[in-house]
Amino acid sequence: MTNRFEGKTALIAGGTGGLGRAVTVAFLQEGARVGVTYRAEQELQSLQAAAGTNASFLTGWRADVTNEKEMADVVQKIGSLDILVNAVGGYAGGTALWDTASETFERMMLLNVRSGFVLARLIVPAMVQRGAGSVVNIASRAAVDHAAGASAYAASKAAAVAMMDSLAADVLGHGVRVNTVLPSIIDTEANRKAMPGADFTKWPKPEEIARVILFLCSDDAKLIHGASIPVYGANG
Repeated sequence: MTNRFEGKTALIAGGTGGLGRAVTVAFLQEGARVGVTYRAEQELQSLQAAAGTNASFLTGWRADVTNEKEMADVVQKIGSLDILVNAVGGYAGGTALWDTASETFERMMLLNVRSGFVLARLIVPAMVQRGAGSVVNIASRAAVDHAAGASAYAASKAAAVAMMDSLAADVLGHGVRVNTVLPSIIDTEANRKAMPGADFTKWPKPEEIARVILFLCSDDAKLIHGASIPVYGANG
């Protein structure tokens, strides 16, 4: 294991979730100080246990990432950030557009689009001022592969990709890189419970996707900016 993020500070929004947890642990293992947002206390406790000896470099903030005031308080307390990873999101599907409730549509936009907007609005200006920083937003394969029964989800993920593309153009030439990761169905406990008859071997593991995210945030990826990286797996 390297220490390529030693001296760096990262915020992993949704850092206690299925993917966020793997990303957080990976950054800690490579020397970063990591702050995470969470909603459930038991998830933070589980993450602290998983961090092991690196737990002293982990800080958790109970906050609603879609609430700009709450997140402004968190960002102020964390201070200078080198890395932002947004792993906040939600899924709703299984119904045709005309059977999709307006509340479902609004919730998908809130979790999958507004979360990234709030985080970037609060954090990116300081990165631009310093002339350095890396942002990775987690979208979904659904952003480009628009299946039946997922209109609200697909629309929100496509909007998130478009927003990050525009942000990448906004910061061009300022030393800040912005990229998006597009996972297919991730092999998490929640997804296994939701789809017990699926072939889990075809799903990318959180740890595998985490390695892609860390690469994008590293100096090794200094030429990658404004990209949407598919992480579907060889069998995807």
